[in-house]
Amino acid sequence: MLQSMTGFAALKGSLGAHSWTWDIRSVNAKGLDLRLRMPDWIEGLEPAVRGALGKSMSRGSVSLGLRVQREESEGTLTLNRAQLSNVLAALHEAETLAAEQGIALSASRSADILNVRGVLETATDQDDSNPLREALMAQLPDLIEAFLDMRRAEGTALETVLRTQLDEIERLTADATVAAEARRAETAEALRANLARVLENADGVDEARVAQELAMIAVKADVTEELDRLRAHVDAARDLLSKGSPVGRKLDFLMQEFNREANTLCSKAQSVALTRIGLDLKTVIDQMREQVQNVE
Repeated sequence: MLQSMTGFAALKGSLGAHSWTWDIRSVNAKGLDLRLRMPDWIEGLEPAVRGALGKSMSRGSVSLGLRVQREESEGTLTLNRAQLSNVLAALHEAETLAAEQGIALSASRSADILNVRGVLETATDQDDSNPLREALMAQLPDLIEAFLDMRRAEGTALETVLRTQLDEIERLTADATVAAEARRAETAEALRANLARVLENADGVDEARVAQELAMIAVKADVTEELDRLRAHVDAARDLLSKGSPVGRKLDFLMQEFNREANTLCSKAQSVALTRIGLDLKTVIDQMREQVQNVE
């Protein structure tokens, strides 16, 4: 199935005092560009999420955000003895240095010491983030699947547009074939007239040489190869669409080949009808190339 690089999904969840919201969105890009915004205090979460996303898609500029909230509660106060020892040791060292320099420090109060960060902890401060990480990772596949569902839906719509444009290119190529065939007789007659005019106005000219030059001009004006390649490109593009993503890079390269043949067709046209068809081809090819930029 063809996938677009455009998509969006969001999910919510909760575990105990924690609640969270995921959101993920993407736009087109040459490669896979993952931009993650999530809490860094949940140990091991970001690399795990990055790895899961990398296995699920191959192209796109993907932005994923995770917002985690925790219910405020009074909890149970606990004295962190190790942190208190560190604070008291630092306080003793500061008082000793001040005394050596003849500086008198005001007496420390217990309340001031207890207010130092990390000395007093609530039960929630001591929560292990592992259960939260496991809950988030358990929900991540649902988020990715919802995200990919939208990319697939966008891809289905995109495929319909691309196939319609290929049908139009095929039709215009057929019209160009008819116009080129109709031009053939006119071109041959013009070449014969030009040859007669040159021979009438030039003494001692090598008729064989002139005929050879005019024949080369006729070959250069022939568009058979360009039309054959356009038909081959249409078949190749349809085959790629049938294979499904990831084919975006191959389609993008093929669009360059389409454009090259259309440009050559216009340069060789030498008729109003064929030039008009060539310009119509270029228009459709440009429109198709814009759509191809969104294919994964």
